[in-house]
Amino acid sequence: MVNRLKIVVPGDLPPQIQGSPHLERLKPYGDVVLYTDRPETDAEKIRRAEDADILINSRGLVKWPAEILRQLPKLKLISLCSIGTDMIGLEAAKARGITVCNQPGRTAPVVAEHGFGLMFALAKRAAFLTASMKAGGWPRMDNIYLQGKTLGIVGTGHIGAEMARLGRAIGMNVIAWTYHPSAARAEALGVAFVSLDELLCTADVVSLHVRLTEESQHLIGEREFGLMKPGALVINVARGGVIDTDALIRSLHSGHLGGAAIDVYDQEPLPANHRLLACEQVILTPHCADMTPEGVELLNEGAVDNIIAFLEGRPQNVVV
Repeated sequence: MVNRLKIVVPGDLPPQIQGSPHLERLKPYGDVVLYTDRPETDAEKIRRAEDADILINSRGLVKWPAEILRQLPKLKLISLCSIGTDMIGLEAAKARGITVCNQPGRTAPVVAEHGFGLMFALAKRAAFLTASMKAGGWPRMDNIYLQGKTLGIVGTGHIGAEMARLGRAIGMNVIAWTYHPSAARAEALGVAFVSLDELLCTADVVSLHVRLTEESQHLIGEREFGLMKPGALVINVARGGVIDTDALIRSLHSGHLGGAAIDVYDQEPLPANHRLLACEQVILTPHCADMTPEGVELLNEGAVDNIIAFLEGRPQNVVV
């Protein structure tokens, strides 16, 4: 009897891939074991994954650092339900011959739409005004008219490019910064590439779309917030570590920033006593930019597609 591959979903909480019809497509290739709760300890994580040939890491809160990967001798592939890979010890995976596949750009329209919505909610003071009225107030405060304002895109990958398109659609002037600018890319996106400092000094709205790497860790900190225009808005649907959160909070409390809309945090879930929650001019969502029915199924389909491609000898979306 031929041993069947073991494909493990080690912690699908909140629910992502459980119940997805795309899991049925894996039946010809192996047996799927799905855990609907999150492993609370490293020991439990190892217990669930130690016999796995393939992991579907459906939730970024389940992390696989080097010290755990070293204890998974059978593991051949980690298929992610995400674009981001910061939950995986990539160098350790590469050293052990473990292939890691992500999903670049797959939900870019979904995530960009979320960021675009956050920008409007922030500019129109939606959360602040709602909270004030619920408390019995009738606040008078200027909103921000976005048409004709300058949108600064930091990072012009799939999501940043879509955010630029949406900004142009409502009549915003779009400028951008990226690590590797080119005239051809600028023309394709319909933006002007500028230096990061110039973008920060010029933009009325700064929208972050870079991957989290050693280079981009705290890309936006005390100095960068200081360069921004008084009253500027900041949108972050990238990764929490791209912003120095303490510096952000100081800039909000000082009144220099007009507000911040955040979907990603350097600590997730956000603790109930986190100082960001005490800031008035913020819109906060719980790392859910791609959590629409369409976005969820796109990622489920992509994770399964990557596994089948790998097993059929044509790996795709390989990170390492």
